[in-house]
Amino acid sequence: MQSSSTYYEKVAAAAAAIADSFGSVPDVGVILGTGLDGLSKAITVEKELSYSDIPGFPESTVQSHAGTLLLGTLAGRKIVAMQGRAHIYEGYSSKEVTLPIRALAACGIKTLIVSNASGGMNPAFRSGDIMLIEDHINLTGHNPLEGPNEDSWGPRFPDMSDPYPADLRAKARAVATELDIKLHEGVYISVVGPNLETRAEYRMLHKMGADVVGMSTVPEVIVANHMGVQVVAFSVITDECFPDTLQPISIEDVLAAAARASDPLSKMLKALLPRI
Repeated sequence: MQSSSTYYEKVAAAAAAIADSFGSVPDVGVILGTGLDGLSKAITVEKELSYSDIPGFPESTVQSHAGTLLLGTLAGRKIVAMQGRAHIYEGYSSKEVTLPIRALAACGIKTLIVSNASGGMNPAFRSGDIMLIEDHINLTGHNPLEGPNEDSWGPRFPDMSDPYPADLRAKARAVATELDIKLHEGVYISVVGPNLETRAEYRMLHKMGADVVGMSTVPEVIVANHMGVQVVAFSVITDECFPDTLQPISIEDVLAAAARASDPLSKMLKALLPRI
């Protein structure tokens, strides 16, 4: 296990590299998940920084995760955006996966907007729909807070009673209503992957109280909350995971469904940013 000082030094080195390249870092960060890289086209980019040039940043091996940090403007608001993320199933630890969030928080972000692709288990959901994450279940078997606690980052036992603040979710719902965009709200459950679930597993996960299932987000949200960064998160439903009618799905199908949601999600983010 890494010592807290070694991990702290890695985060500090990553934060220094970002600050050296970007100068001051804005207070809003965005994670563009699987298939949602098209959202980057809505950003007026000022500077780019490859993950490979940031010490300690894990590089994704997944299709559609570009691995670039962007500094730019969206809807008149300065943001820093992650084009893609790493996952535990790629062989990274939960601490490695969340190092970028630690570094961005160290650079000064106060709000994190998260997007991901997920499988919909709620029978009311359809492929291409968007869900606002109300709460989550961590079923990965990992926690990025394992090991010694760095007190300067946050408490040993951070409260998680409201990991996605109600006021931010209310703003997101209001924006969706104003734009006439259908926005579900529900519970995200995170698993390791990379295989998709069996029929029996979908039944179990839905009975546990989850509306969608994915392979990311929860470790990042835990770390954001630990460091006092507020989070608003959106899941794009890329496949319908109904056990009785389950059909095989490919990564191409997932990316196509995510692409369909890219435009409405971009519109929502543009309208939401000025209210954060």
